[in-house]
Amino acid sequence: MTETWINETLYPGWGQRFRIRRELARVRSDFQEILVFDSETHGRVLLLDGVIQITERDEFVYQEMLAHVPLLIHPEPRSVLVIGGGDGGVLRRVLEHSGVARAVMVEIDGEVIRLSQEFLPKIAGDAWKDPRAEIIVGDGIAHVREAPDASVDVIIVDSTDPVGVGEVLFTDDFYENCARVLTPDGLIVNQCGVPFMQADELRDTSARRARVFPTVSAYVVAVPTYVGGFMTLGIAGKGSALANRPDAATTRSRAARAGILGTTRYWTPAIQTGAFDLPPCIAEHLPSR
Repeated sequence: MTETWINETLYPGWGQRFRIRRELARVRSDFQEILVFDSETHGRVLLLDGVIQITERDEFVYQEMLAHVPLLIHPEPRSVLVIGGGDGGVLRRVLEHSGVARAVMVEIDGEVIRLSQEFLPKIAGDAWKDPRAEIIVGDGIAHVREAPDASVDVIIVDSTDPVGVGEVLFTDDFYENCARVLTPDGLIVNQCGVPFMQADELRDTSARRARVFPTVSAYVVAVPTYVGGFMTLGIAGKGSALANRPDAATTRSRAARAGILGTTRYWTPAIQTGAFDLPPCIAEHLPSR
């Protein structure tokens, strides 16, 4: 029997591969090639333009840290904007917070949503049907540009790397509009790549945010299928919430109040606190104040 493998194309000289049990969908949308397959080791896997986006086996690691950390640093998040994240995993974690009254998800590629709903339903769970959620198939840049001032508490950008369809989500204009849209204690978070291989991504993105936001930082998460060691999640704050981020005890109290304490598989109050204690080889890429 012939084995079928898929090789990730993120780096030209280094990568990973998966043995495919069954290819479930291969679609060329208006924006990118989308592939969903059933793997031998990681459950179902989603690739965009040949790059691993999510696997059923380890999706909780990335999703929990991208969503729960900013929502527990902000003192009282009520309105959340998710840009990208068409698989629905971040939206699901946002809606696990009982205090969130409204969560808007803007995904540019409706095919990602459709295929995720059909082939990766476990990732979003019931998020698609939650009455607090609004799903928009559209341009996140345009949405932020047109959104009212001070209307969002937390913006979570769940995008690809700053190439192709995701490139415009890493520009000065985008961050300036995000700052305008955020409330006084507002926060924005987005993935900044794996510094071992993508140090420029962390450095350049942090420098852009520092021109707009008074507080810029990053925290780390170890996602097995994002090869290269720690991934950084860049975070910036409009007010003082990030600069005065809560300790583990306060974070635990907030998580209990939000209803997520004891429900997670990666995130804990101590992990959130420790994730900001960056190794020098990563911290050196952040702007100094």
